[in-house]
Amino acid sequence: MKLMPVLFAVSALAQTNYDLLLKGGHLIDPKNRISARRDVAIQGGKNAAVEAGIPAAAARKVVDVSGLYVTPGLVDMHVHVFSGWGPAYTGESSVSPDDHAPRSGVTTVVDAGSPGWRNLDDFRQHIVRHSKTRVLAFLNIVGRGMCGKPEQDTADMEPKPTAECILKNKDILVGVKTAHYTAPDWIAVDRAVEAGKLAGVPVMVDFGSFRPQRPFEDLVGRHLRPGDIYTHMYLAAVPMLDERKRVRPYLFEARKRGIIFDAGHGGGSFVFRHAVPAMQQGFVPDSISTDLHITSMNAGMKDMLNVMSKFLNMGMTMEDVILRSTWNPAREIHREELGHLSVGAAADVSVLRLEKGNFGFVDVAGGRLRGTQKLGAELTLRDGAVVWDLNGLTREDWDKPAQ
Repeated sequence: MKLMPVLFAVSALAQTNYDLLLKGGHLIDPKNRISARRDVAIQGGKNAAVEAGIPAAAARKVVDVSGLYVTPGLVDMHVHVFSGWGPAYTGESSVSPDDHAPRSGVTTVVDAGSPGWRNLDDFRQHIVRHSKTRVLAFLNIVGRGMCGKPEQDTADMEPKPTAECILKNKDILVGVKTAHYTAPDWIAVDRAVEAGKLAGVPVMVDFGSFRPQRPFEDLVGRHLRPGDIYTHMYLAAVPMLDERKRVRPYLFEARKRGIIFDAGHGGGSFVFRHAVPAMQQGFVPDSISTDLHITSMNAGMKDMLNVMSKFLNMGMTMEDVILRSTWNPAREIHREELGHLSVGAAADVSVLRLEKGNFGFVDVAGGRLRGTQKLGAELTLRDGAVVWDLNGLTREDWDKPAQ
Protein backbone atom coordinates (compact mmCIF):
# COMPACT_ATOMS: atom_id res chain seq x y z
CA MET A 1 0.00 0.00 0.00
CA LYS A 2 2.90 2.36 0.67
CA LEU A 3 4.03 2.00 -2.95
CA MET A 4 0.72 3.12 -4.39
CA PRO A 5 1.31 6.91 -4.32
CA VAL A 6 4.74 6.47 -5.96
CA LEU A 7 3.37 4.19 -8.66
CA PHE A 8 0.52 6.61 -9.32
CA ALA A 9 2.95 9.53 -9.70
CA VAL A 10 5.11 7.62 -12.15
CA SER A 11 2.04 6.57 -14.13
CA ALA A 12 0.73 10.15 -14.29
CA LEU A 13 4.11 11.41 -15.52
CA ALA A 14 4.21 8.73 -18.21
CA GLN A 15 0.82 9.85 -19.45
CA THR A 16 2.03 13.45 -19.78
CA ASN A 17 3.60 12.97 -23.16
CA TYR A 18 3.73 16.27 -25.04
CA ASP A 19 4.94 16.26 -28.61
CA LEU A 20 6.92 19.47 -28.25
CA LEU A 21 7.90 21.82 -25.45
CA LEU A 22 9.06 25.39 -26.08
CA LYS A 23 10.99 26.14 -22.91
CA GLY A 24 12.34 29.32 -21.35
CA GLY A 25 10.95 31.97 -23.72
CA HIS A 26 9.23 35.26 -22.97
CA LEU A 27 5.60 34.68 -23.90
CA ILE A 28 3.49 37.56 -25.20
CA ASP A 29 -0.16 36.54 -25.54
CA PRO A 30 -2.30 39.69 -25.59
CA LYS A 31 -5.67 37.95 -25.42
CA ASN A 32 -4.69 36.21 -22.20
CA ARG A 33 -2.83 39.27 -20.85
CA ILE A 34 0.47 37.44 -20.52
CA SER A 35 3.88 39.04 -20.98
CA ALA A 36 6.21 36.90 -18.91
CA ARG A 37 8.46 33.86 -19.02
CA ARG A 38 6.33 30.84 -19.80
CA ASP A 39 6.76 27.40 -21.34
CA VAL A 40 4.41 26.20 -24.07
CA ALA A 41 3.64 22.49 -24.48
CA ILE A 42 2.06 21.19 -27.68
CA GLN A 43 0.31 17.92 -28.34
CA GLY A 44 -1.71 16.81 -31.34
CA GLY A 45 -1.38 20.19 -33.03
CA LYS A 46 -2.96 22.02 -30.08
CA ASN A 47 -1.62 24.07 -27.19
CA ALA A 48 -1.71 21.59 -24.32
CA ALA A 49 -0.20 23.65 -21.48
CA VAL A 50 1.08 27.19 -20.96
CA GLU A 51 2.87 27.41 -17.63
CA ALA A 52 6.08 28.41 -15.91
CA GLY A 53 8.50 25.52 -15.40
CA ILE A 54 6.95 22.62 -17.33
CA PRO A 55 9.34 19.67 -16.77
CA ALA A 56 11.49 18.82 -19.78
CA ALA A 57 10.84 15.13 -19.13
CA ALA A 58 7.17 15.66 -19.97
CA ALA A 59 7.86 16.14 -23.69
CA ARG A 60 9.34 14.01 -26.45
CA LYS A 61 11.04 17.07 -27.95
CA VAL A 62 12.28 20.09 -25.99
CA VAL A 63 13.36 23.31 -27.72
CA ASP A 64 15.27 25.90 -25.72
CA VAL A 65 13.88 29.33 -26.65
CA SER A 66 15.56 31.27 -23.85
CA GLY A 67 16.19 34.88 -24.81
CA LEU A 68 13.48 34.76 -27.49
CA TYR A 69 9.87 35.95 -27.66
CA VAL A 70 7.13 33.36 -28.06
CA THR A 71 3.93 34.76 -29.57
CA PRO A 72 0.77 33.55 -31.27
CA GLY A 73 1.25 32.90 -34.97
CA LEU A 74 1.11 36.27 -36.71
CA VAL A 75 -2.07 37.19 -38.61
CA ASP A 76 -1.41 39.33 -41.69
CA MET A 77 -4.85 40.59 -42.67
CA HIS A 78 -3.91 42.33 -45.91
CA VAL A 79 -2.03 40.28 -48.52
CA HIS A 80 -2.42 39.27 -52.16
CA VAL A 81 -1.80 35.56 -52.69
CA PHE A 82 -3.95 34.64 -55.72
CA SER A 83 -0.74 33.74 -57.55
CA GLY A 84 -0.77 32.34 -61.07
CA TRP A 85 -1.18 33.54 -64.63
CA GLY A 86 -4.18 35.85 -64.39
CA PRO A 87 -4.04 39.64 -64.71
CA ALA A 88 -2.99 41.94 -61.85
CA TYR A 89 -3.84 40.61 -58.36
CA THR A 90 -5.75 37.63 -59.76
CA GLY A 91 -2.38 36.23 -60.82
CA GLU A 92 0.76 37.99 -61.89
CA SER A 93 0.98 40.56 -59.06
CA SER A 94 0.20 38.11 -56.25
CA VAL A 95 2.62 35.79 -54.45
CA SER A 96 2.45 32.25 -53.09
CA PRO A 97 1.56 32.27 -49.38
CA ASP A 98 3.95 29.48 -48.38
CA ASP A 99 6.87 31.22 -50.09
CA HIS A 100 6.60 34.21 -47.76
CA ALA A 101 4.47 33.67 -44.64
CA PRO A 102 6.39 31.06 -42.57
CA ARG A 103 9.75 32.83 -42.80
CA SER A 104 8.04 35.96 -41.40
CA GLY A 105 6.36 34.22 -38.46
CA VAL A 106 2.98 34.47 -40.20
CA THR A 107 0.64 31.50 -39.88
CA THR A 108 -2.58 33.11 -41.19
CA VAL A 109 -2.92 35.41 -44.20
CA VAL A 110 -6.05 37.19 -45.38
CA ASP A 111 -6.17 37.95 -49.08
CA ALA A 112 -7.61 41.45 -49.40
CA GLY A 113 -9.98 41.14 -52.31
CA SER A 114 -7.98 39.47 -55.05
CA PRO A 115 -10.82 37.05 -55.92
CA GLY A 116 -14.46 37.91 -56.59
CA TRP A 117 -17.44 35.59 -56.56
CA ARG A 118 -16.87 34.56 -60.17
CA ASN A 119 -13.37 33.13 -59.56
CA LEU A 120 -13.47 32.14 -55.88
CA ASP A 121 -13.56 28.45 -56.78
CA ASP A 122 -10.22 28.83 -58.58
CA PHE A 123 -8.79 30.62 -55.55
CA ARG A 124 -9.94 27.84 -53.24
CA GLN A 125 -8.71 25.02 -55.47
CA HIS A 126 -5.32 26.41 -56.48
CA ILE A 127 -4.35 28.46 -53.42
CA VAL A 128 -6.26 27.57 -50.25
CA ARG A 129 -6.19 23.79 -50.66
CA HIS A 130 -2.48 23.65 -51.49
CA SER A 131 -1.14 25.99 -48.78
CA LYS A 132 0.29 25.03 -45.42
CA THR A 133 -0.34 28.62 -44.39
CA ARG A 134 -3.93 29.26 -43.34
CA VAL A 135 -5.47 31.33 -46.15
CA LEU A 136 -8.62 33.40 -45.65
CA ALA A 137 -9.98 36.21 -47.83
CA PHE A 138 -12.08 39.30 -48.25
CA LEU A 139 -14.23 38.83 -51.37
CA ASN A 140 -14.03 41.66 -53.88
CA ILE A 141 -17.28 43.46 -54.68
CA VAL A 142 -16.23 43.13 -58.34
CA GLY A 143 -17.26 39.67 -59.50
CA ARG A 144 -14.05 39.17 -61.46
CA GLY A 145 -11.91 40.32 -58.57
CA MET A 146 -8.93 42.63 -58.48
CA CYS A 147 -7.90 42.25 -62.10
CA GLY A 148 -7.18 45.75 -63.34
CA LYS A 149 -9.64 47.68 -65.54
CA PRO A 150 -12.65 45.51 -64.57
CA GLU A 151 -12.35 47.01 -61.06
CA GLN A 152 -14.08 50.07 -62.52
CA ASP A 153 -17.00 48.04 -63.92
CA THR A 154 -19.97 48.98 -61.74
CA ALA A 155 -22.17 46.47 -63.61
CA ASP A 156 -20.03 43.71 -62.05
CA MET A 157 -20.42 45.11 -58.51
CA GLU A 158 -23.38 43.01 -57.40
CA PRO A 159 -24.11 42.86 -53.65
CA LYS A 160 -26.44 39.87 -53.77
CA PRO A 161 -24.20 37.27 -55.49
CA THR A 162 -21.26 38.60 -53.48
CA ALA A 163 -23.12 38.06 -50.21
CA GLU A 164 -24.42 34.66 -51.32
CA CYS A 165 -20.89 33.54 -52.14
CA ILE A 166 -19.66 34.63 -48.71
CA LEU A 167 -22.46 32.79 -46.93
CA LYS A 168 -21.66 29.61 -48.88
CA ASN A 169 -17.92 29.86 -48.19
CA LYS A 170 -17.74 31.08 -44.61
CA ASP A 171 -14.86 28.72 -43.88
CA ILE A 172 -12.50 30.97 -45.85
CA LEU A 173 -14.33 34.27 -46.48
CA VAL A 174 -14.28 36.94 -43.77
CA GLY A 175 -15.61 40.08 -45.46
CA VAL A 176 -16.01 42.27 -48.55
CA LYS A 177 -13.32 44.39 -50.21
CA THR A 178 -13.44 47.35 -52.55
CA ALA A 179 -10.25 48.79 -54.01
CA HIS A 180 -8.77 51.07 -56.65
CA TYR A 181 -12.08 52.59 -57.74
CA THR A 182 -11.42 55.90 -59.52
CA ALA A 183 -14.84 57.36 -60.41
CA PRO A 184 -16.08 60.39 -58.41
CA ASP A 185 -19.06 58.54 -56.89
CA TRP A 186 -19.72 56.19 -54.01
CA ILE A 187 -20.98 53.18 -55.99
CA ALA A 188 -18.12 50.81 -55.14
CA VAL A 189 -18.13 51.64 -51.43
CA ASP A 190 -21.89 51.61 -51.02
CA ARG A 191 -22.35 48.33 -52.86
CA ALA A 192 -19.59 46.73 -50.83
CA VAL A 193 -21.31 47.89 -47.64
CA GLU A 194 -24.64 46.55 -48.92
CA ALA A 195 -23.02 43.16 -49.53
CA GLY A 196 -21.49 43.31 -46.06
CA LYS A 197 -24.90 43.93 -44.53
CA LEU A 198 -26.46 41.02 -46.44
CA ALA A 199 -23.70 38.61 -45.40
CA GLY A 200 -23.17 40.01 -41.89
CA VAL A 201 -19.44 40.63 -42.41
CA PRO A 202 -17.11 43.65 -42.30
CA VAL A 203 -15.96 45.65 -45.31
CA MET A 204 -12.36 46.62 -46.05
CA VAL A 205 -11.77 49.70 -48.21
CA ASP A 206 -8.78 50.75 -50.25
CA PHE A 207 -10.11 54.14 -51.30
CA GLY A 208 -8.34 54.28 -54.67
CA SER A 209 -8.23 57.76 -56.21
CA PHE A 210 -9.08 60.61 -53.87
CA ARG A 211 -11.70 62.93 -55.40
CA PRO A 212 -13.25 66.14 -54.03
CA GLN A 213 -16.70 64.74 -54.88
CA ARG A 214 -16.23 61.92 -52.36
CA PRO A 215 -14.23 63.31 -49.41
CA PHE A 216 -12.25 60.84 -47.34
CA GLU A 217 -13.85 62.38 -44.25
CA ASP A 218 -17.24 61.15 -45.53
CA LEU A 219 -15.87 57.64 -46.08
CA VAL A 220 -14.91 57.11 -42.44
CA GLY A 221 -17.55 59.46 -41.06
CA ARG A 222 -20.69 58.40 -42.96
CA HIS A 223 -20.36 55.55 -45.45
CA LEU A 224 -18.54 52.91 -43.42
CA ARG A 225 -20.18 51.16 -40.46
CA PRO A 226 -18.69 50.40 -37.04
CA GLY A 227 -16.45 47.38 -37.52
CA ASP A 228 -15.61 48.23 -41.14
CA ILE A 229 -11.94 48.67 -41.98
CA TYR A 230 -10.01 51.37 -43.74
CA THR A 231 -6.63 50.01 -44.83
CA HIS A 232 -3.62 52.14 -45.92
CA MET A 233 -4.14 54.52 -42.98
CA TYR A 234 -0.78 56.25 -43.45
CA LEU A 235 -1.21 56.77 -47.20
CA ALA A 236 0.14 60.16 -48.26
CA ALA A 237 -3.17 61.16 -49.89
CA VAL A 238 -5.15 60.76 -46.64
CA PRO A 239 -5.98 64.24 -45.22
CA MET A 240 -4.41 63.37 -41.89
CA LEU A 241 -2.43 66.37 -40.59
CA ASP A 242 -3.37 70.04 -40.44
CA GLU A 243 -1.01 72.93 -41.14
CA ARG A 244 0.45 72.56 -37.63
CA LYS A 245 1.10 68.83 -38.19
CA ARG A 246 -1.70 67.89 -35.81
CA VAL A 247 -3.91 64.87 -36.52
CA ARG A 248 -7.27 66.12 -37.76
CA PRO A 249 -10.10 65.55 -35.23
CA TYR A 250 -12.38 63.68 -37.67
CA LEU A 251 -10.00 60.69 -37.56
CA PHE A 252 -10.32 60.32 -33.79
CA GLU A 253 -14.09 60.77 -34.15
CA ALA A 254 -14.22 58.00 -36.78
CA ARG A 255 -12.34 55.70 -34.45
CA LYS A 256 -14.78 56.47 -31.64
CA ARG A 257 -17.69 55.45 -33.85
CA GLY A 258 -16.00 52.10 -34.46
CA ILE A 259 -14.10 52.46 -37.73
CA ILE A 260 -11.02 50.23 -37.77
CA PHE A 261 -7.76 51.65 -39.13
CA ASP A 262 -5.34 49.12 -40.60
CA ALA A 263 -1.72 49.85 -41.53
CA GLY A 264 -1.75 48.10 -44.94
CA HIS A 265 1.79 49.22 -45.81
CA GLY A 266 2.01 48.06 -49.42
CA GLY A 267 4.15 49.49 -52.19
CA GLY A 268 2.62 52.96 -52.13
CA SER A 269 0.62 53.41 -48.94
CA PHE A 270 2.89 54.22 -45.99
CA VAL A 271 4.86 57.43 -45.37
CA PHE A 272 6.79 58.28 -42.24
CA ARG A 273 5.77 61.95 -42.52
CA HIS A 274 2.26 60.80 -41.55
CA ALA A 275 3.06 57.78 -39.40
CA VAL A 276 5.59 59.38 -37.03
CA PRO A 277 3.56 62.46 -35.96
CA ALA A 278 0.34 60.43 -35.90
CA MET A 279 1.94 57.82 -33.65
CA GLN A 280 3.25 60.54 -31.34
CA GLN A 281 -0.29 61.93 -31.05
CA GLY A 282 -1.93 58.59 -30.35
CA PHE A 283 -3.38 57.82 -33.76
CA VAL A 284 -1.98 54.30 -33.99
CA PRO A 285 -3.12 51.37 -36.15
CA ASP A 286 -5.71 48.94 -34.83
CA SER A 287 -3.95 46.27 -36.87
CA ILE A 288 -0.58 45.93 -38.58
CA SER A 289 -0.56 44.38 -42.05
CA THR A 290 1.71 44.29 -45.08
CA ASP A 291 -0.31 44.48 -48.31
CA LEU A 292 2.14 41.85 -49.53
CA HIS A 293 2.56 41.58 -53.31
CA ILE A 294 5.42 41.36 -55.80
CA THR A 295 6.15 45.09 -55.72
CA SER A 296 5.86 45.82 -52.00
CA MET A 297 8.02 42.89 -50.87
CA ASN A 298 10.98 44.15 -52.93
CA ALA A 299 10.64 47.78 -51.84
CA GLY A 300 10.19 49.52 -48.49
CA MET A 301 7.67 47.05 -47.05
CA LYS A 302 9.70 43.81 -47.34
CA ASP A 303 7.73 41.57 -44.94
CA MET A 304 5.53 41.46 -41.86
CA LEU A 305 8.39 41.57 -39.37
CA ASN A 306 9.95 44.57 -41.10
CA VAL A 307 6.65 46.46 -40.83
CA MET A 308 6.30 45.46 -37.17
CA SER A 309 9.87 46.63 -36.56
CA LYS A 310 9.01 50.06 -37.98
CA PHE A 311 6.34 50.47 -35.31
CA LEU A 312 8.74 49.35 -32.59
CA ASN A 313 11.19 52.02 -33.70
CA MET A 314 8.44 54.64 -33.79
CA GLY A 315 7.84 54.02 -30.08
CA MET A 316 5.22 51.25 -29.89
CA THR A 317 5.86 48.65 -27.18
CA MET A 318 6.55 45.04 -28.08
CA GLU A 319 3.28 44.01 -26.39
CA ASP A 320 1.28 46.47 -28.50
CA VAL A 321 3.03 45.43 -31.71
CA ILE A 322 2.17 41.78 -31.03
CA LEU A 323 -1.41 42.71 -30.09
CA ARG A 324 -1.88 44.47 -33.43
CA SER A 325 -0.34 41.57 -35.33
CA THR A 326 -2.26 38.71 -33.68
CA TRP A 327 -5.33 39.16 -31.50
CA ASN A 328 -6.59 42.46 -32.92
CA PRO A 329 -6.70 41.30 -36.57
CA ALA A 330 -8.27 38.01 -35.48
CA ARG A 331 -11.09 39.94 -33.80
CA GLU A 332 -11.47 42.35 -36.73
CA ILE A 333 -12.15 39.45 -39.12
CA HIS A 334 -14.32 37.67 -36.51
CA ARG A 335 -12.00 34.67 -36.24
CA GLU A 336 -11.45 34.67 -32.51
CA GLU A 337 -10.17 31.10 -32.55
CA LEU A 338 -6.95 32.62 -33.94
CA GLY A 339 -4.35 35.02 -32.62
CA HIS A 340 -3.77 33.57 -29.14
CA LEU A 341 -2.12 30.67 -27.31
CA SER A 342 -4.96 29.53 -25.09
CA VAL A 343 -4.91 25.88 -24.06
CA GLY A 344 -6.90 23.93 -26.64
CA ALA A 345 -6.32 26.43 -29.46
CA ALA A 346 -4.45 25.51 -32.61
CA ALA A 347 -0.70 25.55 -31.98
CA ASP A 348 0.13 28.38 -34.36
CA VAL A 349 3.24 29.83 -32.76
CA SER A 350 5.93 32.33 -33.71
CA VAL A 351 9.30 32.44 -31.98
CA LEU A 352 10.90 35.82 -32.59
CA ARG A 353 14.34 37.28 -31.96
CA LEU A 354 14.69 40.99 -31.19
CA GLU A 355 18.03 42.14 -32.56
CA LYS A 356 19.76 45.26 -31.29
CA GLY A 357 21.93 47.39 -33.54
CA ASN A 358 21.82 50.11 -36.16
CA PHE A 359 19.11 49.56 -38.75
CA GLY A 360 17.33 51.53 -41.44
CA PHE A 361 13.68 51.31 -42.47
CA VAL A 362 12.30 52.74 -45.71
CA ASP A 363 8.82 54.06 -46.54
CA VAL A 364 7.11 54.09 -49.95
CA ALA A 365 8.44 57.58 -50.74
CA GLY A 366 12.05 56.57 -50.14
CA GLY A 367 12.28 58.16 -46.71
CA ARG A 368 14.46 56.39 -44.14
CA LEU A 369 13.82 55.91 -40.44
CA ARG A 370 16.88 55.02 -38.38
CA GLY A 371 16.25 52.38 -35.72
CA THR A 372 17.97 50.32 -33.05
CA GLN A 373 15.84 47.15 -32.97
CA LYS A 374 14.63 44.67 -35.53
CA LEU A 375 12.53 41.52 -35.35
CA GLY A 376 13.42 38.22 -36.98
CA ALA A 377 11.65 34.85 -37.07
CA GLU A 378 13.56 31.98 -35.50
CA LEU A 379 10.78 29.39 -35.57
CA THR A 380 7.25 29.16 -36.94
CA LEU A 381 4.75 26.43 -36.06
CA ARG A 382 1.48 25.84 -37.88
CA ASP A 383 -0.86 23.44 -36.06
CA GLY A 384 2.17 22.28 -34.08
CA ALA A 385 4.24 21.44 -37.16
CA VAL A 386 7.51 23.23 -37.85
CA VAL A 387 7.21 25.24 -41.07
CA TRP A 388 10.23 27.53 -40.52
CA ASP A 389 13.37 26.96 -38.45
CA LEU A 390 16.01 29.58 -39.21
CA ASN A 391 18.88 28.22 -37.10
CA GLY A 392 17.82 24.60 -36.64
CA LEU A 393 16.51 25.02 -33.09
CA THR A 394 14.44 21.85 -33.47
CA ARG A 395 17.29 19.82 -35.01
CA GLU A 396 20.15 17.74 -33.63
CA ASP A 397 23.81 18.39 -34.41
CA TRP A 398 24.90 16.30 -37.35
CA ASP A 399 27.81 14.70 -35.44
CA LYS A 400 25.88 13.91 -32.29
CA PRO A 401 26.03 10.17 -31.47
CA ALA A 402 22.79 8.31 -32.09
CA GLN A 403 20.82 7.65 -28.95
